Amino acid sequence: MPTDNTDRLADHLADLDARVARLEAGASRPQAPTPGPEADTFWALESLRARRGDHQETAEGLVMLTGSLNLPTGEPVEWQQGAATSDLLETDWSGRAGALAALGHPVRIELLRRTLNGARTTSELGDDLGSTGQLHHHLRQLVSAGWLGQRGRGTYEVPPARVVPLLTIMTGVAG
Repeated sequence: MPTDNTDRLADHLADLDARVARLEAGASRPQAPTPGPEADTFWALESLRARRGDHQETAEGLVMLTGSLNLPTGEPVEWQQGAATSDLLETDWSGRAGALAALGHPVRIELLRRTLNGARTTSELGDDLGSTGQLHHHLRQLVSAGWLGQRGRGTYEVPPARVVPLLTIMTGVAG
């Protein structure tokens, strides 16, 4: 009988080794479909269409932004936001001009990028970006528009609810 137990133990260890190897390789994790020329190119769009069909109030169309990521600092961020197209097209957009204008300067875009990459203090953010006065002017613009929040005096962060919208905007303008 010792041989029978030894064989079972060896089989069990071999099975465990194979499972660990798959885990380490990421094979056991469900993978999101990768856009490509296959039929599932628009997997997110197909899911949105299916949801839209379930909701009569959004039957005319729905725009959604969503994301799940870890920032370079390790902070996890998940966000989704959607709006019916009729609501978007019937709303006065002029009230949103300030938030968009705040993104319209290379220094402010760089400040946001640095913040997402882990720079949090005025000192870290201001390296080689110009005078302290200019830096504070740009930081005030971003805070006023809601793209940055202050955690304390001289310490900034991109609010979690702004991370995915910001990255979505950057994706949309990528050339």
